[in-house]
Amino acid sequence: MKLDSALREWTKLVGQSRVLSGEDAQINYGRCTTGESRRLAGVLKPLERDHIIPIVKISAQYKVPLYPVSTGHNWGYGTALPPIDDCVILDLSELNKIVDFDAEAGVVTVEPGVTQGQLAEFLDQGEYPFMVPVTGAGPTCSILGNALERGYGITPHTDHFGAVMAIQAVLADGSIYHSAHVGLGGEQLDRLFKWGIGPYLDGLFSQGGFGVVTQMTIVLARRPEKVCSFLFGLKQPEQLGELVLRVREVIARYPGIVGGVNLMNAHRVLAMTAPYPRNRVTAGGTISPEVLHGLCQDNLVLPWTGFGTLYGSKGVVKAAQREIRSILSPLAVRLLFVDSRRIQVLFQIGKLLPPGFRSRLSKKLMILERSLQLVAGCPNQTALPLCYWLKNNLRHDSVMNPAQDGCGLTWYAPLVPMKQEIVIHYVQMVSAIMDKYRLEPLITLTSLSDRCFDSTVPLLFDPDSEAERKNAENCYWELLEEGKKQGFLPYRVGIQTMSWLSENNSSYWQTVRKVKNVLDPDAVISPGRYI
Repeated sequence: MKLDSALREWTKLVGQSRVLSGEDAQINYGRCTTGESRRLAGVLKPLERDHIIPIVKISAQYKVPLYPVSTGHNWGYGTALPPIDDCVILDLSELNKIVDFDAEAGVVTVEPGVTQGQLAEFLDQGEYPFMVPVTGAGPTCSILGNALERGYGITPHTDHFGAVMAIQAVLADGSIYHSAHVGLGGEQLDRLFKWGIGPYLDGLFSQGGFGVVTQMTIVLARRPEKVCSFLFGLKQPEQLGELVLRVREVIARYPGIVGGVNLMNAHRVLAMTAPYPRNRVTAGGTISPEVLHGLCQDNLVLPWTGFGTLYGSKGVVKAAQREIRSILSPLAVRLLFVDSRRIQVLFQIGKLLPPGFRSRLSKKLMILERSLQLVAGCPNQTALPLCYWLKNNLRHDSVMNPAQDGCGLTWYAPLVPMKQEIVIHYVQMVSAIMDKYRLEPLITLTSLSDRCFDSTVPLLFDPDSEAERKNAENCYWELLEEGKKQGFLPYRVGIQTMSWLSENNSSYWQTVRKVKNVLDPDAVISPGRYI
């Protein structure tokens, strides 16, 4: 590797101010919510998409590995850090053009730096009736980056890579990859049909390190006539398995109308609604059952809370509400259907209540209002305060950056079959392991279909404490290994786990490595990423 020669060539190409040395790279990009650290060789910040081909060619010539990031806001999975040491980060955040928009079909082509917030502003200014594929990671996160990581949401296009129609990428030899129909002169058609013709290769760039993706076309969900969320609780935690069956029936009965359903345990909901009770928790301990019970009573939180959203015409949504009520009512309590208008009515009613109750209700309504905006395709920071729960120093009016703000967060994100006994077993496994490591068990189950949940479990800790960081790391690995034994495998992993995948010598990973060796024999693009 001839790093100095490569840095000189890159400086001539993009300018001195857009090339950071290893030391400056470490200062500006080295902080990660997981507490992981990597030795960085430098950073490149190009302004033009046309610079990517020569950047990659220089990388190949001097065998200096590049690690492309879109905005680097991959909270809980590695932030902007590469899986291995001595990479040059290729920061694509300033490639932020909306390249093309088909207002009839709702199909948009974006560069890597286009964020959820930027796309929302573009759609609002043009008064286009489409929704941003939002996530809980916040408005500053990349549309393209999240789709490549197979992120998901609870708006109608739950699977964000499933909404990807076409990809353009630069391969390790500097050549350009286009989706199938472009080579046949069908660029417009290519943006309207996902699969092209012949073998489907776009998927190589999803959770892969086979090239630098420079633009992506996605289809947006059309904004429906009516968006209505439903909120419900489960008072008896031993009935969780039966509730899972009823949630499955709701999703199966209304495909395309129910965007998705979240089931959140009490700890997860409290992280959204109440400060962490630091003065009521012993040093090195977790919230006791007695304190948890008191917090739940004070904040009107039940052992499990469900949240889902309906999308459709007023008539369809109204009919769905009736049936969903009949399905959930035998188990669920506080079942409430809300839209933005009803939230305002509840705010007015709240003003008539006694001060203490009014304050608690008002806070919950504000969170619910922001959640409604999120599921309506309006990106916001509703979910990000989770990262700050243990810190209790959050300013809601500021732009949140959990890595820079010193938050400790690692995600454990396994897939869980939507079956009664399996879900119960999974919750018991996670709770027992996290109790062993004295970490608060925040558990969410999010429906990906009527067959499967993705569970997101945040491991929260103080990254400035080596003891806490190591404890969270050990907990993560036990969850991962025990989950593997029990059949709970991750749908995505952080940078610290990618070598764990490569240890698997199945025919699948053998094939992945063969493809990588052909397309990138010197491993100059994203070495160690999902391989």
